[in-house]
Amino acid sequence: MELFRSAKTAPLAWRMQPQSLPEFIGQTHTLGPGKPLREAIEKDAIVSLILYGPPGTGKTAIAHIIASRTRALFISLNAVTSGISDIKEALKKARGAERTILFIDEIHRFNKLQQDALLPDVESGNVTLIGASTQNPFFSIIPALSSRSMIFQFFPLRKEEIKALIERALSDRKRGLGEAGINLTPDAMDFIAEMSEGDARRALNALELGSFIIKSTGRKDYDIELAKEVLQKKALYYDEDEHFNTISAFIKSMRGSDPDASLYWMAKMIEAGEDPMYIARRIVICASEDVGNADPAALQVAVAAMKAAESIGMPEARIPLAQAAIYIAMAPKSNASYTGIENALSAVREERTAPVPSHLKSTGYSGAARLGAGTGYKYAHNHEGHFVAQEYMPLKKRFFFPTEEGHEKIFNRRLQKRRINNG
Repeated sequence: MELFRSAKTAPLAWRMQPQSLPEFIGQTHTLGPGKPLREAIEKDAIVSLILYGPPGTGKTAIAHIIASRTRALFISLNAVTSGISDIKEALKKARGAERTILFIDEIHRFNKLQQDALLPDVESGNVTLIGASTQNPFFSIIPALSSRSMIFQFFPLRKEEIKALIERALSDRKRGLGEAGINLTPDAMDFIAEMSEGDARRALNALELGSFIIKSTGRKDYDIELAKEVLQKKALYYDEDEHFNTISAFIKSMRGSDPDASLYWMAKMIEAGEDPMYIARRIVICASEDVGNADPAALQVAVAAMKAAESIGMPEARIPLAQAAIYIAMAPKSNASYTGIENALSAVREERTAPVPSHLKSTGYSGAARLGAGTGYKYAHNHEGHFVAQEYMPLKKRFFFPTEEGHEKIFNRRLQKRRINNG
């Protein structure tokens, strides 16, 4: 089964894949000299691996390098186009070889049944699995496979690394665009390197498309204007993993009272196409969980923003959502409401349930008086300050502990006084 195309008609990004480890650019944290993965490749001592990270970061390129170096039988599958029958055929071939490496690109696309089919042969050592995935393997790969594999995370390439790849493609006369004599201006180079978001494939595709336009139109240079035409909008990488990581950063930024960070992570979600109502719901939750009664208006602002977003839709909904996020980020913070209900729930779940005191029981039915329901109840509004000391709960426990932040400071003073009066 052929792993890589090498024809001159193949896309530039395909042709420019590194042929050796010294040619590989990026991922120095795991492929630099002396690093475990590099050592394993150089010594042809590969164990089962899961390589995960955004597109265009070198996962498939590493498989290419391993295929060219190993003495083992190398079998390649793509999970997008392969099914159970392809898996069985590959495993059958492996059983006839002394040592087999099975590379599965986009392995996260395999369902549980397909992944389960790999397990016996991986477990027995019949095949050494290399899986490439753009999704977090702890979410997308069955635990039995991920636990039997070394997991290496690949990160977006740095701007200077993207530039190095572009320069190589421009100068390479055999596989790249060296014969075309493209004059890429420095500002266009910067723009492509910045807008590609660390994706080598996207950068090289932009370079190739621009060179085609130059050739067909007779333009002199690949300048910044052409680069902007080619890369009209930055492509955000936003998979399930990024979804959860970004919303986590958003919430923690509001909790941490940083309005700038809150706006940045919200902007990323909006630009990536996140459901605005999902953002709104998280703001409402944060308003209660992290601000609470330190500023009771925070919940009102958050709910109003959620209703506004639902009514007006995007793109205008971004404005009330931003207003609410800023308000919560700048508000005094308290998690006393959150911890209070958690404390009370723990008591209800883990301890013997306390009976309702007789004087607090409902009296809205015939015969309540005969059962003593409501007897001795003191109506708070008949007393000074609309407060009267009486037992409201037989448990001698406290669940709510207001802070000294914002409005809760008033709660704290009032509660301390009433608790003293209530014994």
